[in-house]
Amino acid sequence: MGEGRPESVERLVEELGRLPGVGRRTAERLADHLVRAGTEEAMALAIAIRDVKKAVRPCSLCGNFAEADPCALCTDDRRDRALVCVVSSVKDLLSLERAGVWKGVYHVLGGRVAPLEGTGPEDLRLGSLVERVRGGGLREVVLATDSDAEGDMTAHHVARALSGLGVRVTRLSRGIPAGSSVEFASPATLGEALEGRREV
Repeated sequence: MGEGRPESVERLVEELGRLPGVGRRTAERLADHLVRAGTEEAMALAIAIRDVKKAVRPCSLCGNFAEADPCALCTDDRRDRALVCVVSSVKDLLSLERAGVWKGVYHVLGGRVAPLEGTGPEDLRLGSLVERVRGGGLREVVLATDSDAEGDMTAHHVARALSGLGVRVTRLSRGIPAGSSVEFASPATLGEALEGRREV
């Protein structure tokens, strides 16, 4: 028992505390809510988590979360498949989608080059991006990585992997302030950054 809590509640607090952005206090509040909630509400959450783990997988083309493979974005005929926007995470993809400024398709790297976190270019989905480019039909690859040191390193490694493959490689302009994240940029800022993208 932790701090007077039953063992099962303490286990719930520990599991909730493993979630990104959830500290001990928040985990305790969430666990308290779930204990007090009706069985139906708590079970609905458990079922939703189970269903996500069963049904959602990365799209084999772009890496977006999807229930169908390929995902809805990759199969949307209204999108320009000759334009690929490379993002570090699905969160970045969703930010661009919410902004409504990108009409091409995506490639999710699944991370970023961050030596201090032990992540190198070999840990990213670079090989599948190179294969997409080699497959032909692409006009441009837009690098939409964060404008911080890790984003710059990631963009450098992607550009180097694509050099000599006959595709135009550009990067978002600096409309996104230095050190900031694509995920948190406003729709207007993302639109300006895409419009002003530059050759890499």
